[in-house]
Amino acid sequence: MTALEALILGVIQGVTEFIPISSSAHLLIVRWVFGWDTGTVAFDAVIHLGTLLALLLFFWREWYQLVVSQFRSKRRANDREDAPMLLWPILFASIPAAAVGFKFQDTIDSVFRDQPLLTGAMLILMGLALYAADRAGRKNRPMGAVKLLDWVFIGLAQALALIPGVSRSGITITAGLAAGLEREAAARFSFLLGAPVILGAGAWELHKVMKIGLTSADAMPMIVGTVASAISGFFCIKFLIGYLKTRTTGIFVVYRVALGLALIAASLTGRLHL
Repeated sequence: MTALEALILGVIQGVTEFIPISSSAHLLIVRWVFGWDTGTVAFDAVIHLGTLLALLLFFWREWYQLVVSQFRSKRRANDREDAPMLLWPILFASIPAAAVGFKFQDTIDSVFRDQPLLTGAMLILMGLALYAADRAGRKNRPMGAVKLLDWVFIGLAQALALIPGVSRSGITITAGLAAGLEREAAARFSFLLGAPVILGAGAWELHKVMKIGLTSADAMPMIVGTVASAISGFFCIKFLIGYLKTRTTGIFVVYRVALGLALIAASLTGRLHL
């Protein structure tokens, strides 16, 4: 992989990780369409650390408040209606995705990773699910109204994101809307919930890569891709938070369905490099 390819893939990762259109699907589509050697699952996971950096930088105030809240009194944390969120629900809600990833990641990769028909179908199905949740959801609950059951519900949904085409942000925003959250709140919820999972997956894959050892030729694309994903991810978060304050998710639904149909058509006509 060249540095230029890594740069392009990093930008794609940063943009599609947070917009609900599936980063894993887009990284695979690039390889299928252009025949690029986009590396392995390890490359995809390691450049996720760039998007983690974007999350930490953009939401540094929220993370600071979450950490500080752990040192406040139990009464203040539990009794006040305006009490801040606690860190432990985020970690608790990340368990399903972490457990499924640890137990079944290799199986999921071997079964689903090179299946453009399945990826296309998931792009479409989850796009329609996002549309239904946006239309039917009450969208009247701000971040301050998030309860433990919301964390559990959306945390369980997040485990499905291991399947290419589902989209981690897509499934969690969909679940948040279905739970009645405001669009902006659903996006913020999705981003905060994703941080532990992204950290765990990226750190684990980086650990495996370091055990094998990297040449300078291997390391440079990972560094370039990670930096690119961090920068593009930061601005993408800013865009999406502002966008959902006044607009629906309709444009992302249309994009998902169109991309899914195009991917299925390309697969059936043999135009992909599998």
